[in-house]
Amino acid sequence: MNSTPGLDGLIEGVIVGISNELMPYLSNEKAQATAAMMQSILQAVRQILPVYETCLVQEHNDMTATLRTAAEHLKAVAGPEADRIRGRAAELGQLADLPVPEDRVVVESAHTELGRALEASIADLDVLQRAGGVDASAADQALMAIRAHLAPRYLRDFQLISVGGGFLGRG
Repeated sequence: MNSTPGLDGLIEGVIVGISNELMPYLSNEKAQATAAMMQSILQAVRQILPVYETCLVQEHNDMTATLRTAAEHLKAVAGPEADRIRGRAAELGQLADLPVPEDRVVVESAHTELGRALEASIADLDVLQRAGGVDASAADQALMAIRAHLAPRYLRDFQLISVGGGFLGRG
């Protein structure tokens, strides 16, 4: 399928891998405790992920307002400290509020639906290409359009996700 597991699914896979593939083979109590702590940290990340970006945006918007409010309270105060605070408010307190991001579940669901649509389209294009004739030529062009979208995605993933050689498989 032309989709990838979400961040939650990837982290869950690591947690399960630690439980199933590492923990049974750790005989050292300190190593066992470390692996369990790693699982706890990963679980905490899983719980934070759905709201992380929303929290950052809300905090950003609140911090700009807070800088403006603090500077307003100091408008009659003289001195370099008050000047610096007013300067920060003038520079950073004037940043525009950021929009709250889309719900991650909605975005991932829409992405998965579109990925499946591309996958089904590739299968349909294969049938058209095999039929030959004018339809095959048009199908070739349509497939090139899909490939033009997919290739940069795969290249981006390849560039962003580094995997050590030992993790490419068990063979």
